Parts: sequence; C-alpha cells; structure tokens
Amino acid sequence: MAKKATKKTTKKKTASRTSKVRAAKELAATAKKSILQPDEAGEIDDVAAVKKLHDARDSIVGELRKNIVGMDQVIDEVLIAIFSRGHGLLEGVPGLAKTLLVSSIAKTLSLSFKRIQFTPDLMPSDITGSELLQDDPETRERKFMFTKGPIFSNLVLADEINRTPPKTQAALLEAMQEKIVSAGGDDYALDPPFFVLATQNPLEQEGTYALPEAQLDRFMFKIHVGYPSEQEEIDIMRSVSSGSGGSPQEVLTKADILLLQDLVGRVPVAPHIFQYVAALVRATRPSEENAPGFIKDFVSWGCGPRAGLNLITGAKARAILRGRFGASLEDVQALAAPVLRHRMGLNFAAQAEGVDADHVVGRLLDEIPSDKELYEKEGASA
Repeated sequence: MAKKATKKTTKKKTASRTSKVRAAKELAATAKKSILQPDEAGEIDDVAAVKKLHDARDSIVGELRKNIVGMDQVIDEVLIAIFSRGHGLLEGVPGLAKTLLVSSIAKTLSLSFKRIQFTPDLMPSDITGSELLQDDPETRERKFMFTKGPIFSNLVLADEINRTPPKTQAALLEAMQEKIVSAGGDDYALDPPFFVLATQNPLEQEGTYALPEAQLDRFMFKIHVGYPSEQEEIDIMRSVSSGSGGSPQEVLTKADILLLQDLVGRVPVAPHIFQYVAALVRATRPSEENAPGFIKDFVSWGCGPRAGLNLITGAKARAILRGRFGASLEDVQALAAPVLRHRMGLNFAAQAEGVDADHVVGRLLDEIPSDKELYEKEGASA
C-alpha cells in the first residue's frame, strides 16, 4: 500500500510541475507582447512605465466603452483592485451589466475568465474541482485524476455569492486568500494573476446566506453599482437596439499585469499619509478613546488593520493609473468608502436614524484632519 501511495503522490507532483511549466511558457509568450519592455540591463524605468500604463488605462476604458455605458467609478475601482492584487465585491440590483463589465475587463486584460452562478445546491467541488476515476492515456490504467474546476482561471466572477451556503462560500474564499486549492490531500497552486469579483443583490434577502464579517474582510473593495443616469439609459437603449456595440480588444497582457503589480509596490508613500490612514482606520473603532462621538453612537465594531493596508495599496495603484508615481491624500480619500464600508458594523441606533456605512465614512473624512504639517509636527514630537 505504501508503494502505491508513493507512486500516486509522485504522479500528482509530476502533473503539478507540468501545469506550472505550461503556465510559465504561456506567461513568457505574453511577455513578448508586453508594453513594459526592460532595457538592456533588464530593468524597467518606473517613471516611463507609469506613463505607458496611464495611456493603457485610457485605452482600456475606450475598449470597454464599446459595450459599456457609464459606470466610470465602478470601472476605476475594479481596475484598482485588480492591479493591487485585490478582490472586489460588486453590489447592485440585477440588470446593471455587472457580468458584461467583468467579462469585458477580462478581454481587455488578456485574462482567462469563468463565471460561477452561486445557487443553494452548489457544492465546493463545483468550484474547486474534484478527483474523478479516469483512464490514463499512457498506461491505460483506471485511476483517480484531479479535474480542475472554474476557480482555475485568472478572473473569476462569483455571481450572487450570497445565494450559496457558507461551506461553499468558504471554498471560494480560501482560494482567494491562499491562492491554492486543496483536493485529495494535495495542494494545487492557482496561476497568477488571480482575481475574484463577486456580486450580490442588496434587495433580496430571502433564501440568501449573508457573508460573515471575516469573509467580507477578504474583499479589498465593496463596490456599489448604481442605476445609470437618464442620458446613459437612453444611450444604452440606442446602442443595444441598433446593435452598434463591439467586442473589446486586448490592451494589456498577463505579463503587463504582473509587472504593474510589482510597480505598485515600489510607489513611494509619504510618512504623513501613513499617519493619516492610521488615524482614519482607528477612528472607526468605538473602543478607541479618541473616536468621534458619532462612531461611539452608531458603530458596533470598526475596521481591522487590513483596511489600512488596502487603503495604502489602493492609493498607490490609483496614482499610477492617473500618471503619478506617488500616492496622495486625495487617492486615499477617494478609496475610503469602498475600502471601509463593509468592514464596520452599524448598530440598531444607526438603523433607526437611517445612517449607513457611507454616511459614517463621509463624516470621518470631514472630521479627521488631513493637514500634512500637523502630522509632521506630531511625528517630530513623538
């Protein structure tokens, strides 16, 4: 039995290595088409790369405009999440083109795309894959072989994630956090880049399973997808009825995305911005001595340290996409709502007063000082 087990494990490891080699070859092929080519020394000029990526962002938006009307802020936040190695939770009523948006973004970024419709009877193996008894084409022996599920894609759309039980939700969220899938006693790495964009309907609560706070925290952004404006709605009807929409074309490669993610890590952040983010996140916690009065009145629990990490990383990515090699306070403030809104719990008093998370974040941005000199003085006196 020990020999059989060893033989089986060896075959699985060989298959895993083969998969990694195949992924490396595919990535090398896309690198040849990358817009970020290194110089003779094998290095990439960061400032020049920022300029190219700023232009690429405009091209991406232009391609998306072929079949997406409006949604400027949603597109911006999704791209920032992707380039920050983060995941996004899109919340909006049905029929707002969330699926079309995600699939179109996958095309412009040259990413493999899979959509998973979450239902009450969805099983974890329907997401991750499972071991099936199959014929080995080489030895003609029947044996268990792992068949990969839809999670093995670069961009995964988890449609209506709150319609499936927690056990199935956990299978997806584990892959989001660890970037691996465990099956049959073996771990299978997910090929980079890997992102999950999940959707949920804020109106229908019957027959749904709300995501626990610990799982919500794994999403970098909670993105609100609202109704289009009147003119946008007219443009949608005109475009769809005339069939004038087109198919988005590739703008960036997988290699570009991986290089961009590394570039985000090198973007400088001034000390006073770190201090501001820490003050903003800590102010959401009612247990903090210096928390504003409305936080103590309306908030049951505040944001954890991951909120600050996501604010800093997101601010870096936002700066690059706007052609700047340096994060600013404006970048942080622009991303405060999508980063913080799903990481704090409001109490019954807030519900009775009609206070929502965005209202709380807005008041925090008004009350937390953002003066650079103030933080520099505090740092000098410390």
